[in-house]
Amino acid sequence: MTDITIIGSGNMARAIGTRAVAAGRSLQILSRSPEHAAKLAAELGGDTASGGLGDIPEGDIVVLALYFEPAKEVATHYGDTLSGKTVVDISNPVNADTFDSLTVEPGSSAAEEIAALLPGAEVVKAFNTTFAGPLAAGAKGGMPLDVFIASDSGDAANAVASFAAAAGLRPLKVGGLRHARELEGFELIVMALQANPAYESFDWTAGPKIID
Repeated sequence: MTDITIIGSGNMARAIGTRAVAAGRSLQILSRSPEHAAKLAAELGGDTASGGLGDIPEGDIVVLALYFEPAKEVATHYGDTLSGKTVVDISNPVNADTFDSLTVEPGSSAAEEIAALLPGAEVVKAFNTTFAGPLAAGAKGGMPLDVFIASDSGDAANAVASFAAAAGLRPLKVGGLRHARELEGFELIVMALQANPAYESFDWTAGPKIID
């Protein structure tokens, strides 16, 4: 039995994988490039397997550690294979040319579009407000990162929250999947600030933190 499958082998896959290993979770890394997946699995160590997109995701939680368009392609590729699983969308559908708009229609979100492609899965929005560097470390400025979680499934939200807490992060459940719209919109603002040369000290490691 595998706890978490991460689809992707980039920086966010590495960061989430690092947190999963820290949490003592068993991992499967899948990628379009099985060689890249194997390299990341070896780097992460622990109980980590690897494979390609021809392999079945074995984890109870499946993290799409991908940009929005590739995430949709992978969701379509696996389809009903992901039924009954908790599927985590981390993407931000941001226009990367301008950092001034989202690429989804008003009244929708990347997470909701992915959920429409996976009617048998329980889709969760999470980790879209955490950049890879501080996420791999688990903290920034001596404080654990906040992980905002939106889902229409209480069980799926709880499963992701449990993983985040075990990984040394602070899970914050914000309600139904429709709140992915606000999470993605807020991250658009954060990314626009990071890309703005007027803020020279911003180095793509910032993230929202609720101070309580």
